[in-house]
Amino acid sequence: MSNRSVSNEGLFRGIRRWDLVAVTINGIIGAGIFGLPSKVYALIGSYSLIAFVVCALVVMLIILCFAEVGSRFEQTGGPYLYAQEAFGSAVAFEVGWLIWLARLTAFAANCNLMISYLTLFWPAANTGVTRALIISGVVIALTALNILGVRQAAVASNIFTIGKLVPMLIFIAVGLFFINPHSFALGARPATGAFSQSVLLLLYAFTGFEMAVIPAGEIKNPQRDLPRALLIAMAVIAFTYILIQVVCIGTLPDLAKSTKPLADAGQRFMGTAGAAIISAGAIISVAGNLNITVLSASRVPFAIAERKQLPSMFATVHRRFFTPHISIVVTTALMLVLTLKSSFVAALTISTIARLVAYGITCAALPVLRKRADVPPAHFKLRGGPVIAIAALILSAWLLLNSTLYEAIVAAIAAALGFAIYLAYRLLSKTN
Repeated sequence: MSNRSVSNEGLFRGIRRWDLVAVTINGIIGAGIFGLPSKVYALIGSYSLIAFVVCALVVMLIILCFAEVGSRFEQTGGPYLYAQEAFGSAVAFEVGWLIWLARLTAFAANCNLMISYLTLFWPAANTGVTRALIISGVVIALTALNILGVRQAAVASNIFTIGKLVPMLIFIAVGLFFINPHSFALGARPATGAFSQSVLLLLYAFTGFEMAVIPAGEIKNPQRDLPRALLIAMAVIAFTYILIQVVCIGTLPDLAKSTKPLADAGQRFMGTAGAAIISAGAIISVAGNLNITVLSASRVPFAIAERKQLPSMFATVHRRFFTPHISIVVTTALMLVLTLKSSFVAALTISTIARLVAYGITCAALPVLRKRADVPPAHFKLRGGPVIAIAALILSAWLLLNSTLYEAIVAAIAAALGFAIYLAYRLLSKTN
């Protein structure tokens, strides 16, 4: 292995340009789009189509900020690294902690929904010991795959991306011929709070792109390829999601009551085979997302340890596989516990709130880094960057304000716990 293919952190740069697009698509498309169309429709009816568009625009503003800031760096860490350079170690640790927590809870949410779809083929999959064994098997397999090498994880990501997009495209292509135009009557305008809550809920399905920027130390040319991959992936996903919601509204009269809206809609216009195709697609989609979640989440404690804010064992790189194996094992062990103890709905918005805070810090870093002469230059310069960053910050704050009091309290406790860990380790490091 040549020196040029290994980063300064000791990691192998095995993620190529189109691998990165697949990683981004896999990071965003998980379980959310298979479960949320009915939940959003129940809140605001056909106005949910507008909510999809609004959410896509909000996320695109944030992605544009990530594209510029990410194009400055080639080390591992993503939002944690950006916060470190722009705002210092305390803010950086908090961002890293929240991003890591968001990935852990998202893994639990997605894995539980995957089991729910698996019940179509195996009714006992979501009961007792069987459920625990399936979840444990998934976690162990993904742990092994990611320890064996980033190239193996990237190849698996490419396969999963094709496997998840094909059923969605079949669903759209066939479903558009069975749409009832009368289903799109808008009716009374929903309350502002209900619309905002819908956009916040949809954010779960549109986010996850930060997973592509975290393992920058394992990307062949991160400064050039990251902005392109983020924008291409977002365009593909927004187009696909909006058409999926169109088909769901136009073909499923009881959409608001459905727990598996795509499978139920597919069954109406493609029969039992349609439901099976969509359910299989959901399982493949979630599996691909879980793979990228392990890849990205395990690199967060690695990056933090690289900067002496966690024990050095988390920064250990396997001599043969060039992967942060200890960080991977610790992360996946916690994922296993959370998945066995939680559910899809319980983990959903907590994960989203944690991400929004981290996104806001990255957007705020854009104008700060532009004024600094001691940071690497941006390979992607966003026209009107500071204005877009401010708009993204305002929109993120708007979404955060529409979270419930309970969710806000849980997120605040999580943030406080992270800060306590930061202070405790800092004090311990000084005494030693």
